[in-house]
Amino acid sequence: MMDFRSGRRRGEEGIAAVIDFLLSNARLVLGVGGAAVLGIATLVVKHVSVEDEKVEQKMVESWEELGLASASPAQIGKSLEGVVMKEDRLQQFYYTRAALGPMEVRRAQSLALDICTEIQGFLHTRHPDMPLGEMSLGGSLLDDLEVVRADHACLLVPLQLEASLWHLIPGEETLLTHPLHWMVRRVNLEYFPRGRSYWDRFLVGGYLSSESLVNMLSKTVMETMNWPSISSILDCRVQPVLGGPELCLEIRPGDPDGGGRNVGDPPLFISMIPVLREDDVVLTGQPELTAPWVNAWHLSLYPWETRRLAQLDESDGGCRRNVLKTLKAVCKLNPALRPLPSAPLANLILHLSDRENDWSEGSLAARFQQCIAELIGCLEQGALHSYFKPAVNLLGSLSEEQVDQMGFMLYCAMSEPEILLI
Repeated sequence: MMDFRSGRRRGEEGIAAVIDFLLSNARLVLGVGGAAVLGIATLVVKHVSVEDEKVEQKMVESWEELGLASASPAQIGKSLEGVVMKEDRLQQFYYTRAALGPMEVRRAQSLALDICTEIQGFLHTRHPDMPLGEMSLGGSLLDDLEVVRADHACLLVPLQLEASLWHLIPGEETLLTHPLHWMVRRVNLEYFPRGRSYWDRFLVGGYLSSESLVNMLSKTVMETMNWPSISSILDCRVQPVLGGPELCLEIRPGDPDGGGRNVGDPPLFISMIPVLREDDVVLTGQPELTAPWVNAWHLSLYPWETRRLAQLDESDGGCRRNVLKTLKAVCKLNPALRPLPSAPLANLILHLSDRENDWSEGSLAARFQQCIAELIGCLEQGALHSYFKPAVNLLGSLSEEQVDQMGFMLYCAMSEPEILLI
């Protein structure tokens, strides 16, 4: 079976590019971590001579002296074990920057539910024969994992399939062989010919096409609903975000006519996601995650990951979810770390939980710093494997440049933790 780890070992051939990055970006960080960054840059170049024929080797030696190349998280932690983040400082960051207030969460949830009601009513009127379940909210806003701002919600649109006519095929058993790319096959055509199921109209090559379904919803909902009228009813400005593969709405509270009231309030984005459920399996119709395969459905590991984190915290009164929210907030607020999705962070904590027993509230800073060290090691290897699907590399979507920027920022933070909490 094909392996989807696609890790890459950072070695001597990439040293020159990394050094160029360090030097060219040093001034961007000097304002907050000047001593650390300047020390790194000086250490990298202090042995290098322009006339020296072994410049590349000198760079490798300097990088190894720096201690990042080929260093394990344990080695990184040991080399900087004297640098300890203050618990009260991290707690302050969590409560003032990461965690959301109950009022803000309720307001965003209420607005998202109003939109949900409008869409469900419209679909029921326009397509009364479309077998849909009750739409609901999902994702981090519902699970108390949203951070910094309540600016995103997921609207789940459950499709009701006839169990005798459709069969969900795990990704490993398809021609794609990708663990997260499942397919939904139409079965029993000899007894129940095409047309017996409403969803037969979205068949492509004998399989239910997520792309065809999303295209239909885009035309039916995003392009057809009377959004100005809905904006007036809900006292906000609602408009579809067109031009991409996602089904997404942008809502600006309190500004139905776009006249500029509350222009400083951040918008709320609502992603409309078709879902298929069977037992504990949740498949989502998100072509942006399964392209170029028009028939593929994405296996969402998010329910498993969040449920496991909640179970672990409930069993020992742990702070894993708080650590996750703190890491998410740091990434959301830091431009260099912003491309890192939340899934790798959740899986990092799950892996660490198998080895680390102390997740008490007083260990928030220690576990946070340990996660940073672990993440540096994963970035250096170019791989962070899914807790539930180890063949999947959760860093595979990041570019080499993004990995370099993240690794550099996080390594600086090991000696200057405050640069992550600004």
